Amino acid sequence: MAKTKVYFWLKIDKKFFDNIFIKRLKTLPGGYTMTVIYIRLMLESLDSDCILYYEGYFDSLKAELALKLDVSEDDIEMTIAYFTKCGLIQIDEDKNAEMPQAKAMVMSETNWASYKREQRKKEGLEEVQKSLTNSNSCPTEIDIEIEKDIEQQLEQEKAGEAGKNIIFEKLKEAFGEMSVSGTMVTEVEDLLATHGQTLLLYALEQTILNNGRSIRYTRSILERWQGQGLKTIEQVKQNQAAYEAKKQPLAQPTQDNFPDVPF
Repeated sequence: MAKTKVYFWLKIDKKFFDNIFIKRLKTLPGGYTMTVIYIRLMLESLDSDCILYYEGYFDSLKAELALKLDVSEDDIEMTIAYFTKCGLIQIDEDKNAEMPQAKAMVMSETNWASYKREQRKKEGLEEVQKSLTNSNSCPTEIDIEIEKDIEQQLEQEKAGEAGKNIIFEKLKEAFGEMSVSGTMVTEVEDLLATHGQTLLLYALEQTILNNGRSIRYTRSILERWQGQGLKTIEQVKQNQAAYEAKKQPLAQPTQDNFPDVPF
């Protein structure tokens, strides 16, 4: 069976160039070159989980990257130094470079999804169905099942990518774009697998409302709900309403203005 190939790319929009660290480069000598190199470094890291591995062929990672990108070592060195200081490149003890911003911006698509998307562009879904109807050989049940499986796979991939984009946008809203690192993404994936997308998004909203400063705050919210047996947003809201009701002081009996009647 042929191995499913996955294609990766970066989703770069206007917000990327509005980033304070990118805007600051405009005022520095060689800033434009450093911006282009940084984007190329992120692209280079996509095939290896957004990490640039030092392979040991040369004296340093920067020498290897300079050769791969066909740029000078000085330009690579300045780019890595600047973005490391900004926290957008993280060098580990093995001299590998992690690109946390690339992790938040990466998009992916399987070769099956790419094939079907291109097929729809060229022929359109109605034309495909029409050609099947007019074909001399009727499609077998297996062919129909395969087509259904492909359609289902595409829908699941679209839903999964849309869900991840929503979560990443909420993370940037909660903690700032620069805070979304590879470590945070790993922790979010764990929370997503444990609690589900709906509860995770609601917990992030509560984090924003309460000025939570880290993903650990969001985790504590989810673990508290889990401990209380709350598995849906409706259950959480009902629990919160009951808690607020308990905090309200009991209504004091009103006194009338009638004089006491002696007995």
